[in-house]
Amino acid sequence: MKDTYFELTVTPSAHLDLFLDRMQTLFPEAIETTDTSLIIRSEEDVTPLVEGAKAYAKILSERLGEAVTVETAVEEKENVDWIAQYREAIRPVEVGDFYVYPSWESPKEGKRNIMIDPALAFGSGHHETTASCLEAIGGFVQKGDTLLDVGCGSGILGIAAAMLGAEVDACDTDPLAVENAQKNFALNDQRLGKIWEGSAPAAEREYDVVVANIVADVLRMIAPDLKKRTKKGGLLILSGILDTKEAEIDEAFGDLELLKTIARNEWRTKIYRKQG
Repeated sequence: MKDTYFELTVTPSAHLDLFLDRMQTLFPEAIETTDTSLIIRSEEDVTPLVEGAKAYAKILSERLGEAVTVETAVEEKENVDWIAQYREAIRPVEVGDFYVYPSWESPKEGKRNIMIDPALAFGSGHHETTASCLEAIGGFVQKGDTLLDVGCGSGILGIAAAMLGAEVDACDTDPLAVENAQKNFALNDQRLGKIWEGSAPAAEREYDVVVANIVADVLRMIAPDLKKRTKKGGLLILSGILDTKEAEIDEAFGDLELLKTIARNEWRTKIYRKQG
Protein backbone atom coordinates (compact mmCIF):
# COMPACT_ATOMS: atom_id res chain seq x y z
CA MET A 1 0.00 0.00 0.00
CA LYS A 2 1.35 3.42 -0.98
CA ASP A 3 1.79 6.18 1.58
CA THR A 4 -0.70 8.48 -0.14
CA TYR A 5 -3.74 8.22 -2.38
CA PHE A 6 -5.79 10.58 -4.55
CA GLU A 7 -9.31 11.65 -3.63
CA LEU A 8 -11.37 12.91 -6.56
CA THR A 9 -14.65 14.72 -5.93
CA VAL A 10 -17.04 14.94 -8.89
CA THR A 11 -19.92 17.40 -8.49
CA PRO A 12 -22.31 17.61 -11.46
CA SER A 13 -24.87 20.36 -11.86
CA ALA A 14 -27.58 17.70 -12.36
CA HIS A 15 -28.17 13.97 -12.93
CA LEU A 16 -25.92 12.65 -10.16
CA ASP A 17 -27.24 9.12 -10.73
CA LEU A 18 -26.20 9.13 -14.37
CA PHE A 19 -22.74 10.39 -13.44
CA LEU A 20 -22.45 7.61 -10.86
CA ASP A 21 -23.37 5.09 -13.52
CA ARG A 22 -20.77 6.50 -15.92
CA MET A 23 -17.96 6.86 -13.39
CA GLN A 24 -18.42 3.26 -12.28
CA THR A 25 -17.81 2.15 -15.85
CA LEU A 26 -14.51 4.05 -15.73
CA PHE A 27 -13.63 3.09 -12.16
CA PRO A 28 -15.18 -0.30 -11.22
CA GLU A 29 -14.31 -0.03 -7.53
CA ALA A 30 -15.93 1.60 -4.50
CA ILE A 31 -17.38 5.06 -5.15
CA GLU A 32 -18.84 7.04 -2.25
CA THR A 33 -21.89 9.21 -2.88
CA THR A 34 -23.18 12.29 -1.07
CA ASP A 35 -26.29 14.32 -1.82
CA THR A 36 -24.41 16.34 -4.44
CA SER A 37 -21.12 14.61 -5.27
CA LEU A 38 -19.23 11.41 -6.03
CA ILE A 39 -16.00 10.66 -4.16
CA ILE A 40 -13.43 8.39 -5.78
CA ARG A 41 -10.27 7.24 -3.97
CA SER A 42 -7.38 5.65 -5.79
CA GLU A 43 -3.65 5.17 -5.42
CA GLU A 44 -3.34 5.63 -9.19
CA ASP A 45 -3.50 8.80 -11.29
CA VAL A 46 -7.10 10.05 -11.46
CA THR A 47 -6.56 12.44 -14.39
CA PRO A 48 -8.35 10.10 -16.86
CA LEU A 49 -11.37 10.08 -14.51
CA VAL A 50 -11.44 13.88 -14.44
CA GLU A 51 -11.37 13.95 -18.23
CA GLY A 52 -14.05 11.25 -18.37
CA ALA A 53 -16.38 13.22 -16.10
CA LYS A 54 -16.00 16.38 -18.16
CA ALA A 55 -16.53 14.50 -21.42
CA TYR A 56 -19.68 12.89 -20.04
CA ALA A 57 -21.09 16.28 -19.06
CA LYS A 58 -20.80 17.31 -22.72
CA ILE A 59 -22.44 14.07 -23.87
CA LEU A 60 -25.36 14.52 -21.48
CA SER A 61 -25.82 18.14 -22.54
CA GLU A 62 -26.15 17.01 -26.17
CA ARG A 63 -28.42 14.04 -25.45
CA LEU A 64 -30.75 15.78 -23.00
CA GLY A 65 -30.79 19.19 -24.64
CA GLU A 66 -29.85 20.99 -21.46
CA ALA A 67 -26.70 22.52 -20.00
CA VAL A 68 -25.00 19.95 -17.76
CA THR A 69 -21.72 20.96 -16.14
CA VAL A 70 -19.39 19.24 -13.69
CA GLU A 71 -16.86 20.44 -11.15
CA THR A 72 -13.92 18.25 -10.12
CA ALA A 73 -11.41 18.55 -7.29
CA VAL A 74 -8.42 16.33 -6.56
CA GLU A 75 -6.61 16.03 -3.22
CA GLU A 76 -3.64 13.87 -2.27
CA LYS A 77 -4.12 12.35 1.18
CA GLU A 78 -2.42 10.05 3.63
CA ASN A 79 -3.40 6.47 2.88
CA VAL A 80 -5.87 4.65 5.11
CA ASP A 81 -7.90 1.52 4.64
CA TRP A 82 -10.75 3.41 2.97
CA ILE A 83 -12.12 0.29 1.28
CA ALA A 84 -12.72 -1.24 4.70
CA GLN A 85 -14.34 2.02 5.82
CA TYR A 86 -16.59 2.00 2.75
CA ARG A 87 -17.64 -1.59 3.35
CA GLU A 88 -18.45 -0.78 6.94
CA ALA A 89 -20.82 1.92 5.71
CA ILE A 90 -22.68 -0.34 3.25
CA ARG A 91 -25.46 -2.40 4.78
CA PRO A 92 -27.87 -4.89 3.19
CA VAL A 93 -31.21 -3.57 1.97
CA GLU A 94 -34.53 -5.31 2.53
CA VAL A 95 -37.39 -4.50 0.14
CA GLY A 96 -40.46 -6.67 0.61
CA ASP A 97 -39.43 -10.25 -0.04
CA PHE A 98 -36.05 -9.24 -1.50
CA TYR A 99 -32.84 -8.97 0.50
CA VAL A 100 -30.00 -7.24 -1.35
CA TYR A 101 -26.58 -7.69 0.19
CA PRO A 102 -22.91 -7.18 -0.79
CA SER A 103 -20.50 -10.09 -1.08
CA TRP A 104 -18.89 -9.36 2.29
CA GLU A 105 -22.23 -9.84 4.10
CA SER A 106 -24.39 -12.97 4.53
CA PRO A 107 -27.77 -13.82 2.96
CA LYS A 108 -30.92 -13.76 5.08
CA GLU A 109 -32.94 -16.89 5.71
CA GLY A 110 -36.46 -16.85 4.32
CA LYS A 111 -35.78 -14.06 1.80
CA ARG A 112 -35.07 -13.89 -1.92
CA ASN A 113 -31.39 -13.04 -1.59
CA ILE A 114 -29.67 -10.95 -4.27
CA MET A 115 -25.91 -10.51 -4.01
CA ILE A 116 -24.79 -7.23 -5.59
CA ASP A 117 -21.61 -5.31 -4.87
CA PRO A 118 -22.31 -1.56 -5.10
CA ALA A 119 -19.02 -0.95 -6.90
CA LEU A 120 -19.95 -3.03 -9.92
CA ALA A 121 -22.60 -0.85 -11.56
CA PHE A 122 -25.47 1.44 -10.73
CA GLY A 123 -28.32 -0.33 -8.98
CA SER A 124 -27.54 -1.93 -5.63
CA GLY A 125 -30.88 -1.40 -3.91
CA HIS A 126 -29.67 1.52 -1.83
CA HIS A 127 -31.06 4.25 -4.07
CA GLU A 128 -34.76 5.09 -3.81
CA THR A 129 -35.38 4.38 -7.50
CA THR A 130 -33.91 0.87 -7.36
CA ALA A 131 -35.68 0.04 -4.10
CA SER A 132 -39.06 1.23 -5.39
CA CYS A 133 -38.59 -0.76 -8.61
CA LEU A 134 -37.93 -3.85 -6.51
CA GLU A 135 -41.17 -3.09 -4.63
CA ALA A 136 -43.04 -2.77 -7.93
CA ILE A 137 -41.57 -5.99 -9.32
CA GLY A 138 -42.47 -7.83 -6.14
CA GLY A 139 -46.04 -6.61 -6.36
CA PHE A 140 -46.77 -6.92 -10.07
CA VAL A 141 -44.49 -9.47 -11.80
CA GLN A 142 -45.94 -12.97 -12.11
CA LYS A 143 -44.37 -16.36 -12.78
CA GLY A 144 -44.12 -16.94 -16.53
CA ASP A 145 -44.15 -13.23 -17.44
CA THR A 146 -41.76 -12.07 -20.14
CA LEU A 147 -39.85 -8.99 -18.98
CA LEU A 148 -37.47 -6.52 -20.60
CA ASP A 149 -35.14 -4.49 -18.36
CA VAL A 150 -34.19 -1.33 -20.27
CA GLY A 151 -31.02 0.28 -18.90
CA CYS A 152 -30.29 -2.81 -16.81
CA GLY A 153 -27.16 -1.50 -15.04
CA SER A 154 -26.08 -4.16 -12.54
CA GLY A 155 -28.99 -6.39 -13.55
CA ILE A 156 -30.56 -6.27 -10.08
CA LEU A 157 -34.12 -5.67 -11.31
CA GLY A 158 -33.97 -8.46 -13.86
CA ILE A 159 -32.50 -10.80 -11.25
CA ALA A 160 -35.39 -10.01 -8.91
CA ALA A 161 -37.90 -10.69 -11.68
CA ALA A 162 -36.16 -13.96 -12.60
CA MET A 163 -36.38 -15.07 -8.98
CA LEU A 164 -40.16 -14.64 -9.27
CA GLY A 165 -40.22 -16.88 -12.33
CA ALA A 166 -40.15 -14.30 -15.13
CA GLU A 167 -38.32 -14.81 -18.42
CA VAL A 168 -35.91 -11.86 -18.54
CA ASP A 169 -34.20 -10.04 -21.40
CA ALA A 170 -32.10 -6.95 -20.77
CA CYS A 171 -30.26 -4.14 -22.52
CA ASP A 172 -28.05 -1.17 -21.69
CA THR A 173 -26.24 1.40 -23.79
CA ASP A 174 -23.12 0.87 -21.64
CA PRO A 175 -21.13 -2.25 -22.63
CA LEU A 176 -19.65 -2.60 -19.13
CA ALA A 177 -23.15 -2.67 -17.64
CA VAL A 178 -24.06 -5.48 -20.05
CA GLU A 179 -21.01 -7.43 -18.91
CA ASN A 180 -21.70 -6.81 -15.22
CA ALA A 181 -25.36 -7.77 -15.55
CA GLN A 182 -24.37 -11.10 -17.08
CA LYS A 183 -21.91 -11.73 -14.25
CA ASN A 184 -24.47 -10.83 -11.59
CA PHE A 185 -27.12 -13.11 -13.09
CA ALA A 186 -24.61 -15.97 -12.98
CA LEU A 187 -23.51 -15.02 -9.46
CA ASN A 188 -27.12 -15.26 -8.28
CA ASP A 189 -27.83 -18.48 -10.22
CA GLN A 190 -30.52 -16.86 -12.36
CA ARG A 191 -31.17 -17.37 -16.04
CA LEU A 192 -30.83 -14.39 -18.36
CA GLY A 193 -32.30 -14.60 -21.84
CA LYS A 194 -31.09 -12.17 -24.47
CA ILE A 195 -28.99 -9.17 -23.52
CA TRP A 196 -27.61 -6.54 -25.84
CA GLU A 197 -25.80 -3.22 -25.95
CA GLY A 198 -28.44 -0.72 -26.97
CA SER A 199 -32.01 0.07 -26.01
CA ALA A 200 -35.62 -1.01 -26.49
CA PRO A 201 -35.82 -0.58 -30.30
CA ALA A 202 -33.44 -3.52 -30.76
CA ALA A 203 -35.83 -5.90 -28.99
CA GLU A 204 -37.31 -8.59 -31.22
CA ARG A 205 -40.64 -9.06 -29.45
CA GLU A 206 -43.22 -7.56 -27.09
CA TYR A 207 -43.16 -8.24 -23.36
CA ASP A 208 -45.64 -8.68 -20.53
CA VAL A 209 -43.57 -6.26 -18.46
CA VAL A 210 -41.09 -3.55 -19.49
CA VAL A 211 -38.99 -1.98 -16.74
CA ALA A 212 -36.97 1.21 -17.26
CA ASN A 213 -35.15 2.82 -14.34
CA ILE A 214 -33.38 5.68 -16.12
CA VAL A 215 -34.22 9.41 -15.74
CA ALA A 216 -37.37 11.26 -16.66
CA ASP A 217 -35.93 13.14 -19.64
CA VAL A 218 -34.72 9.92 -21.26
CA LEU A 219 -37.98 8.13 -20.45
CA ARG A 220 -39.87 10.86 -22.31
CA MET A 221 -37.58 10.55 -25.33
CA ILE A 222 -37.94 6.77 -25.61
CA ALA A 223 -41.61 6.61 -24.56
CA PRO A 224 -42.80 5.39 -28.00
CA ASP A 225 -40.20 2.58 -27.98
CA LEU A 226 -41.13 1.47 -24.47
CA LYS A 227 -44.83 1.38 -25.35
CA LYS A 228 -44.15 -0.48 -28.60
CA ARG A 229 -42.29 -3.24 -26.73
CA THR A 230 -45.10 -3.67 -24.19
CA LYS A 231 -47.87 -6.15 -24.99
CA LYS A 232 -51.49 -5.04 -24.98
CA GLY A 233 -52.57 -5.47 -21.38
CA GLY A 234 -48.93 -5.50 -20.31
CA LEU A 235 -47.20 -3.38 -17.71
CA LEU A 236 -44.65 -0.58 -17.83
CA ILE A 237 -42.63 0.07 -14.66
CA LEU A 238 -40.88 3.44 -14.93
CA SER A 239 -38.48 4.96 -12.43
CA GLY A 240 -35.73 7.53 -12.06
CA ILE A 241 -38.44 10.22 -11.96
CA LEU A 242 -37.92 13.26 -9.76
CA ASP A 243 -41.12 14.74 -8.34
CA THR A 244 -40.43 17.90 -10.36
CA LYS A 245 -40.56 15.81 -13.55
CA GLU A 246 -43.60 13.71 -12.67
CA ALA A 247 -46.07 15.83 -14.63
CA GLU A 248 -43.97 15.44 -17.79
CA ILE A 249 -44.04 11.65 -17.43
CA ASP A 250 -47.79 11.71 -16.79
CA GLU A 251 -48.19 13.57 -20.07
CA ALA A 252 -45.83 11.34 -22.08
CA PHE A 253 -47.53 8.16 -20.85
CA GLY A 254 -51.03 9.59 -20.49
CA ASP A 255 -52.46 7.14 -23.03
CA LEU A 256 -51.75 4.30 -20.57
CA GLU A 257 -53.66 3.36 -17.42
CA LEU A 258 -51.78 4.45 -14.29
CA LEU A 259 -52.05 1.65 -11.73
CA LYS A 260 -49.80 2.92 -8.95
CA THR A 261 -47.24 5.56 -8.02
CA ILE A 262 -44.57 4.70 -5.44
CA ALA A 263 -42.99 7.72 -3.73
CA ARG A 264 -39.68 7.55 -1.88
CA ASN A 265 -38.46 10.97 -0.84
CA GLU A 266 -38.31 13.10 -4.01
CA TRP A 267 -38.28 10.07 -6.36
CA ARG A 268 -41.26 8.47 -8.10
CA THR A 269 -41.81 5.05 -9.65
CA LYS A 270 -44.92 4.65 -11.78
CA ILE A 271 -46.65 1.46 -12.90
CA TYR A 272 -48.79 1.67 -16.05
CA ARG A 273 -50.93 -0.80 -17.98
CA LYS A 274 -51.10 -0.67 -21.77
CA GLN A 275 -54.72 -0.87 -22.81
CA GLY A 276 -55.78 -4.00 -24.67
